[in-house]
Amino acid sequence: MIDTVMSVITNINVLFYLFAYLFGGIPFGLVLTKIFFQIDIRKVGSGSIGATNVYRAIKEIQPQKAKFFSIITILLDATKGLIVVLFAKIFGLEYSVQWMIALLAILGHCYSPYLGFNGGKGVATAIGSVFLLMPIEGILGLIIWGIIGKVLKISSLSSLFGVLSGILFTFIIPNIFDLPQSINITKQIHSHVPVILIGVLIIYTHIPNIKRLLKGEEKKVIE
Repeated sequence: MIDTVMSVITNINVLFYLFAYLFGGIPFGLVLTKIFFQIDIRKVGSGSIGATNVYRAIKEIQPQKAKFFSIITILLDATKGLIVVLFAKIFGLEYSVQWMIALLAILGHCYSPYLGFNGGKGVATAIGSVFLLMPIEGILGLIIWGIIGKVLKISSLSSLFGVLSGILFTFIIPNIFDLPQSINITKQIHSHVPVILIGVLIIYTHIPNIKRLLKGEEKKVIE
């Protein structure tokens, strides 16, 4: 029994799964606002630890710094997802394991073990987590996110369109272009289950936003 337990907890895949979840759970938005502004963003606005809430919280006290810190939050949240997948690649783990690691990093952000299993919406971490696995679809999703955000200035709407369009492109791009396995989900795992699960998770975390959108009550990032 002890040998079985030891073999599980020392298995490199299991160790990476734990690392992905714990590293993905680091609440950079909360850390930044606590250190530099003494704000608990969980008690501000939507209560999310993501970049949009960081922007709104800082805008109330130091508007000139709000955009900078929201961008830093996006970059850090995306980077933590990218790093765990990068290490998985360096260690030569199978693509199925890499995709599980990506998903766990996103889950860590949305349900952080450091915040009583609360967290953010998961968009930036999702982008970073999948970027090394499907960069073309990721870039196209980012472009759509940027366009929607620039035109409508509604963060939740641009996030949903960006992530879901990136997922949709995984059903299109590999069928049009003969991409190498390193950036082709159909050649990697012959399944779209991971990206569908990511999409479902992102939609779930945005349910309050979707309700406000349907009521016409969702606020713009820049009023």
